[in-house]
Amino acid sequence: MKLSKVQITNFRCIDDSNEFKIGDVTCLVGKNESGKTTILQALERLRPYNGENAKYDKLKDYPRKHLSDYDERHENEEAQVIRTVWTMDENDKKAVTSVFGPGCLTGNEVTVTKAYEQKGSSWTVPIDTKKALAFLVEQCGCDDAEREALQPLTDAKKAFEYIQSVGSGASPAMQALAARIQQMRGHSAYLAVIDILDARTPKFMYVANYDRMSGDVSIEKLKNDIAATKVAREDHVFQAFLEFAGTNLDEISGVNRYEDLIARVESASIKITRQIFEYWSQNRHLKVRFTVEAAKTGDPAPFNAGTVMRARIYNELHEMTVPFGERSAGFIWFFSFLVLFSQVKKKHGNVIILLDEPGLNLHAKAQADLLRYIDEKLKPNHQVIYTTHSPFMVPHDDLSSVRTVEDVVRQKAQFEFETLGTKVGGDVLSTDRDTLFPLQGALGYEITQSLFVGEHTLLVEGPSEILYFQAVSAELEARGRRGLDRRWTVCPANGIDKVQAFISLFGGNKLHIAVLMDLASGQKGQVEKLRRSNILQEGHVFTVADFCNKPEADIEDMFEPGLFAQIVNGAYGLAGDAALTTDKLAAAQVGTDRLVKKVEHLVNAVLPPEAKAFSHFPPSNWLIQNPSALKVESVDVLATLDRFEVMFTRLNSLLPR
Repeated sequence: MKLSKVQITNFRCIDDSNEFKIGDVTCLVGKNESGKTTILQALERLRPYNGENAKYDKLKDYPRKHLSDYDERHENEEAQVIRTVWTMDENDKKAVTSVFGPGCLTGNEVTVTKAYEQKGSSWTVPIDTKKALAFLVEQCGCDDAEREALQPLTDAKKAFEYIQSVGSGASPAMQALAARIQQMRGHSAYLAVIDILDARTPKFMYVANYDRMSGDVSIEKLKNDIAATKVAREDHVFQAFLEFAGTNLDEISGVNRYEDLIARVESASIKITRQIFEYWSQNRHLKVRFTVEAAKTGDPAPFNAGTVMRARIYNELHEMTVPFGERSAGFIWFFSFLVLFSQVKKKHGNVIILLDEPGLNLHAKAQADLLRYIDEKLKPNHQVIYTTHSPFMVPHDDLSSVRTVEDVVRQKAQFEFETLGTKVGGDVLSTDRDTLFPLQGALGYEITQSLFVGEHTLLVEGPSEILYFQAVSAELEARGRRGLDRRWTVCPANGIDKVQAFISLFGGNKLHIAVLMDLASGQKGQVEKLRRSNILQEGHVFTVADFCNKPEADIEDMFEPGLFAQIVNGAYGLAGDAALTTDKLAAAQVGTDRLVKKVEHLVNAVLPPEAKAFSHFPPSNWLIQNPSALKVESVDVLATLDRFEVMFTRLNSLLPR
């Protein structure tokens, strides 16, 4: 049975939540005091896993603004608090049809509701009781006359009453039918189906304040506490840890040989370290170590007598250990969380997990680890519903699982407001900016991690490179030669000094990044520093000068001067005496080898005063619109294509095969 829809009414700040859908993992997003916790608490009381807190209290939980009108608003009945819709899977349906026949079900959905002062719940199941009875009649081997007598009856209870009226004259088949029916609650097939499905329906496990494990445990005291059923909350987590590590208190305390004890404790330490740090990426250089030792008389009680088990965290980088309790609150919480929930399925069976504001004191990256744990460890076996107001706990890759929660207040007049109570939105839309903020933050973060970048990103100087690469690569491929591999996403970085900032911003996606930059006077030191740094893979930093055999070079230097003069003439409409030529370029700006500097000097000299000065973009834009300029079988075109092909081949070699 899988929870698919929920509607909460008449509960605390909720008048009517609206019906909202529940998935494998559902994220309830809203600001403080919006009613997120109220939703989880209403759900828990429908079917609490521990049997406690199973009733809705009219005086405490009914909306106070309407409490004095309760009898008038709910005449002759108690107010309904929750309505849930559950979907049967194939195994659920088999459990029913194996008892009442393949044709007994009329649908896949079951509705379960609960009202004030109701300890149990009310069910609506899609069962055709007449067909269910017919199947039982056939199973018990009733003859034609008996079938004809039972045929007008619509349910098992009436059939049971009929057989009772026949008395001792009932045939063995009829007696067998009565015996089958007698085993059903209330002699009802309808109630029997409810009982079958009730046993298969998950209960709710609500966790608001996650317990934190003790770092030091007195073995004798814990044993006494267990016997007296007075175990402290933090020691419950320690017991879960022992189960998680594959051992228990009796095994630890029962070992009377030192080497056996060390082996047992080290085994537990290794197992817990491996599994915990699979989901704790904040610091991979930690190890959890446990010791079992005789208490020291100078320590505070109860650690001054008997045997004490201690947890310490070893930092490999600093080569030292610290007590478990002195680690960051985030680490202790995360450790305890994983320990507790590693045993959920084993200890609590089929439960839906309700998490109230998980990971509040975790760093954003650790919250991502928590989401990964929920997705990989909890989701396969349990539905999970959790609340948050952190952008980093919103699953940006699955926004359809997000439900907005807001306490809606509508202004009717200038000083008159109407409170509509908490509403849950299934379309992740809200009228309240604060409610939407976590969604906006999550979406904004995802955009910054994906906009203009891909799995393999080539950082270049500016947008001109993108256009030049497209034009030249297309021509090379048209000639059956090697262009730039389309797996590369070319992204402008606007200078070598921006590369490190770019990688810091987008590095969270673990992108494969290469760099191709212009090289001007004074930039060689920056290039070498970037090459020596650890932010990029070795051999992933290039300059255009590497492919032009020049001490300085821009992307324009990849073109032969005669071809580039033609491109510039087309871009700026230069003709006659104003047109650029190879000789003019050679004679201009004698002190530099950079072609773009020569062109800039010549073009700015002939452009009219009202025209914009030369820039990199117009020539590249002209070329992408006039690709025929590269189809000429001239020496300049062929030399340019050769140069670009060498560059593209080198860049493509960085990609995985």
